[in-house]
Amino acid sequence: MEFFRNRDVRQQCLLFAVVLLAATGAAFSVSRQAAIPVFLTGAVFAAISLLFTWRRTRDVQRLAEELDSFLHMETKGSSSGRGDMQMQHFREGDLEVLRDEIEKLLVRLSQQSALLMTDKRQLSEALADISHQIRTPLTSLNLQAERLRSSALTEDERRALLREMTGMLSRIGWLVETLLKLSKLEAGTVVMRKEEFPAGELARKALKPFEISMEIHGQECIFDLSGEPAIRGDYTWTLEAVQNVIKNALEHTPEGGRIWISLRETPLFAEIVITDSGEGIADKDLPHVFERFYRGQNAAAGNFGIGLALARSILAGENGVILAGNSKGRGGQFTMRFYR
Repeated sequence: MEFFRNRDVRQQCLLFAVVLLAATGAAFSVSRQAAIPVFLTGAVFAAISLLFTWRRTRDVQRLAEELDSFLHMETKGSSSGRGDMQMQHFREGDLEVLRDEIEKLLVRLSQQSALLMTDKRQLSEALADISHQIRTPLTSLNLQAERLRSSALTEDERRALLREMTGMLSRIGWLVETLLKLSKLEAGTVVMRKEEFPAGELARKALKPFEISMEIHGQECIFDLSGEPAIRGDYTWTLEAVQNVIKNALEHTPEGGRIWISLRETPLFAEIVITDSGEGIADKDLPHVFERFYRGQNAAAGNFGIGLALARSILAGENGVILAGNSKGRGGQFTMRFYR
C-alpha cells in the first residue's frame, strides 16, 4: 500500500511492534494468561493509531493534490478561474487552519499574478506608444537631413530647415525628459517636500517660459487673483504641473486669443483654474484627457498627449486633484486643487 511507503508511517509501525513485543514479553514472564490480553490490547491501540494516521495522511495528500492542481492552473495562465475555485474544507483542527492560511496565500499570489500581467501589458503598450511618438519626428529629421544635402537649396531655405530640425529635437528631448519624470513618479521614487508658497507667485513664474511664444502669436494671459492663496507642497514639482497645464492651454488657444488664470482659496483647499479660448474639450475626450499619449479630436499638432498625465501624477503625490471641463463662452478649463 502507498500508505506504508511513507517513512514516518514505517517508523511508527516499527515502534509499535517493538513496544508491543516488549510489553507482551514482560506479561508472558509474569503469567502466560496475561500475555494474550496485553498483546490484543496493544494491537487494538496500534490499529486505532494507524487508522488516525492514515486519515491524516489522506487529508494531507488531498490538500497537496489541490495545491498541485491550482499551481498547474496558474502555470497555464488560467488565473481568471481562481475566483471560482474553492479548496475542500476539512474537519476542524490544525489541517483546517493550515488550509485557510494556504488559501489566503494562494489568493494573494493569484492577485499578484494578475497585477503582474496587467503591468506587463501596460508596459508593452507604453513602449509601443513611446516608440511611435519618437519615430515620427525622427523620420521627419531624417527626411530634412536628406534635403539639407541638396545643393539647390538657398541659404534661407537651409536656415528654415535647421529651425524646424531644432524644434523637433527640442520636442523629442522634452518627451524623453517628461517620460523619465513620469516614470519616477509612478515608481514612487520621488520624495515630495512639504513647503508653503504663494499660488500667485507660482502661477506667474510658470507663465514666464511661454511669454516670448505668446508675444509672437499675439496671445494674452489675464490673471484673476482673489486674494493670495497659499499652496502646501513641493514647489519645483508643482511648478512643473502648472507649466504643463499652461502649455496645454496655449496649444489650444488661437493666435490673438487669451488664457485666464484664476486663484481661489477655501478652508479646504487652494485652487488654480486655467482656462483657454480654444474650441473646448469634446465630451467624448473628457474622460481620457489625463491618459498617457491620449490625443483628442482638437489636439494641437506636435502634441504628445503626456503633459496632462504628468500634471495629474504630480498632484496625486501632493494630495491634490486636477479636473477637466469646459468654461461657458470660453474653451477648455482645468482646475487644480491643493488640499490642506
